[in-house]
Amino acid sequence: MHNSENIQVGAKVLILEPAYVAGKIGVVRCPEQLSDGRLSDRWLIEVNAENIVVSLARNEFQIIN
Repeated sequence: MHNSENIQVGAKVLILEPAYVAGKIGVVRCPEQLSDGRLSDRWLIEVNAENIVVSLARNEFQIIN
């Protein structure tokens, strides 16, 4: 079940995990939606200065703004 924990689309985040993007800044784009339309407990984060979007659990990033 989706739990927003006050996460807002557009918020800046510091990525804590996984290692290949840890320490980078990203932007919350949206909650991850499963193929059946349900929301997962993960978030899609666009990594600044990279051309990638990662799916992260709430404990893998920290809101910084």
